[in-house]
Amino acid sequence: WLNHFPGSFQIGRKDRLWRNLSRMQSRFGKKEFSFFPQSFILPQDAKLLRKAWESSSRQKWIVKPPASARGIGIQVIHKWSQLPKRRPLLVQRYLHKPYLISGSKFDLRIYVYVTSYDPLRIYLFSDGLVRFASCKYSPSMKSLGNKFMHLTNYSVNKKNAEYQANADEMACQGHKWALKALWNYLSQKGVNSDAIWEKIKDVVVKTIISSEPYVTSLLKMYVRRPYSCHELFGFDIMLDENLKPWVLEVNISPSLHSSSPLDISIKGQMIRDLLNLAGFVLPNAEDVISSPSSCSSSTTSLPTSPGDKCRMAPEHVTAQKMKKAYYLTQKIPDQDFYASVLDVLTPDDVRILVEMEDEFSRRGQFERIFPSHISSRYLRFFEQPRYFNILTTQWEQKYHGNKLKGVDLLRSWCYKGFHMGVVSDSAPVWSLPTTLLTVSKDDVILNAFSKSETSKLGNPVPQRTVRTPAKSPAFPLRRYL
Repeated sequence: WLNHFPGSFQIGRKDRLWRNLSRMQSRFGKKEFSFFPQSFILPQDAKLLRKAWESSSRQKWIVKPPASARGIGIQVIHKWSQLPKRRPLLVQRYLHKPYLISGSKFDLRIYVYVTSYDPLRIYLFSDGLVRFASCKYSPSMKSLGNKFMHLTNYSVNKKNAEYQANADEMACQGHKWALKALWNYLSQKGVNSDAIWEKIKDVVVKTIISSEPYVTSLLKMYVRRPYSCHELFGFDIMLDENLKPWVLEVNISPSLHSSSPLDISIKGQMIRDLLNLAGFVLPNAEDVISSPSSCSSSTTSLPTSPGDKCRMAPEHVTAQKMKKAYYLTQKIPDQDFYASVLDVLTPDDVRILVEMEDEFSRRGQFERIFPSHISSRYLRFFEQPRYFNILTTQWEQKYHGNKLKGVDLLRSWCYKGFHMGVVSDSAPVWSLPTTLLTVSKDDVILNAFSKSETSKLGNPVPQRTVRTPAKSPAFPLRRYL
């Protein structure tokens, strides 16, 4: 049973998307967060809008209902008197200098799949759709009422008698192209399409992170099993005249309707890969019939099956708590400090890494963009540091160039049953660095770190459920989960 992530509307609604990205821009500056057009939410921001309006008399504005789709209720205006009254609205600076192809503006539909929020795992599908306006673009104020010129939504433009369909996913013709066809077209024009794709990855990761504190908090409160939720987002992105990508909106239920061979080819492959990536996990029998409270563990924010925690050797449970607290309470962590998270792994660490590598092996034409070997630069954007994000980022940084070596290491731990908390002489138990052991009683240190988990971090650190054994001939690690 798979559901939307609770709180995904924090970026799925246009007004919430602006609020969250605006908050991130205030914290981290326009250099990092300037990929969303300035917006105003009415009626709350009416005075701010009026001030901005009067300071740029020739500015065009696009008016959108905050929770609509398919171009419904959208209009482009330039006079204050044209502003609709008495209803919630998002008023956004219009990108009046878009990149044009054959005189027409277009946007990109990018498919983004999130399989987990803690740890965060984001995938980007390698193909997508390019949707053209069906009338050639004009910056003239007199043309603002022409939706076929200013809106790129397929649901709008298909009503134009001049709309031209495109059945060939490789062809650069008609008013809908494949994303890969656009990259080929731009490359032939001397444009570095790879650089654009990297910028798109960057804005996608930052946008998802802006929703992370809300979604993670709701997951802790309402979702028992972390495998119950996933999310396919449809990002609408426009390129301006300088080929800078701008996020226009994010859809939490992107259209999967396929009205042409082009749609079937792209969306069909995307859905096939998505369902393989989802990796349906059936619950254990005791998961279904037992109460989460039957195991006395107050540290689990996403409750696990009762047997999972109770099977763990006490020294491993203690080590896991201490290690997480240690890496989350450092005031000024550096790369060397973070890299040490891999020196001694805990059973929790191994399970998370096995799950990540197993999932990666099923990605098909999806590309994982977080965690990646460069994702450490994004850790500072999280409102609250997450231990497993530190772990997975460092793992990727170390093994992205040699996946086989990393997988073999995990497999060796699993053969020994370490991921299940089995104690053996060959499996070291994580302990505090000797430089911190400055008092005579270790339990004083443990108490301090135990308190820090709840008082300094505010909420307990989530721990992951041990997955039900599943057969996967393509990736032997999966049988350990």
